[in-house]
Amino acid sequence: MTDNGRRTGPVEHGYAHLPTVRAAITALFRRLSPDGIRAYGTSFAPADAAFTAEEDLYLGAHRVASSIVRALRLPDARMVVGFRPLQEAATVELAAGPEYFIEVNDRFRVHRRDLAAALAHEVTHVLLHRLGLGFPTTADNEILTDTAAAYLGVGWLLLDAYREDGLTHQKLGYLTPEEFGFVLAKRALLFGEDLSAWFTSPQAYEAYVRGRALAERDLRRAPLAAADRAQRRRYARDRRAGAAAPGAPYRFEQHGSGLRVSFPCPVCGQRLRLPAAGPVRARCGLCRTVLDCDT
Repeated sequence: MTDNGRRTGPVEHGYAHLPTVRAAITALFRRLSPDGIRAYGTSFAPADAAFTAEEDLYLGAHRVASSIVRALRLPDARMVVGFRPLQEAATVELAAGPEYFIEVNDRFRVHRRDLAAALAHEVTHVLLHRLGLGFPTTADNEILTDTAAAYLGVGWLLLDAYREDGLTHQKLGYLTPEEFGFVLAKRALLFGEDLSAWFTSPQAYEAYVRGRALAERDLRRAPLAAADRAQRRRYARDRRAGAAAPGAPYRFEQHGSGLRVSFPCPVCGQRLRLPAAGPVRARCGLCRTVLDCDT
């Protein structure tokens, strides 16, 4: 049984789960392959998430759930959606299938705006269950689920469900708003898409912008050739010393008679190991991205 976290108190911000988020992206590439990831190149459309007050509750919930199933490429999975009083937003029982029973908090009978977001998290649980992809702890597994939902095109709904003002606070899922923004920006950079116009929540858009800034910084970290001057100077100093400064994204190691540097691929997070010998073009063995580096 899984539950889709709903936070109605003060919303946690920042990047407390970032190492797990990065590990989740790497795990997705390892399990699905680069071609498998690219099969999710089209994000879930806002029109498919729309659910008006006039639409029949159960038919509408089934329609939205079925659309998410197709978006996550689970054509032989059927979602049966019911509503009852719950503390959490929604739950799903992970059985053998092909039918999966999702129970949704009764509040979504009326507040239908975020129903698609709650369903997106639960259907992603089903996808990961079928892939046999999971992390050891429940907490990390929920981070994996939110990360997978965002990276595979349906999780922008979870970020858009984040709203915060002087009277109310709401957030669905387990990532912070900025972490959702980071993962969505990683996806946007991979597929060349721009989700900015899709957010109906101003707070969600602002979190996306903050997360995008961090994702873009990953593309400008030494020893990548696009690193800024300050990073290049710091890297050169560390290379002469043969040891990385605390907090640096790279590590040095002796290999035979030469020095090698290891650092995470800015796309998938897989660590690359290269001779510390100057300009070079390197291809990530996991996601196949070609990187211009100056090691």
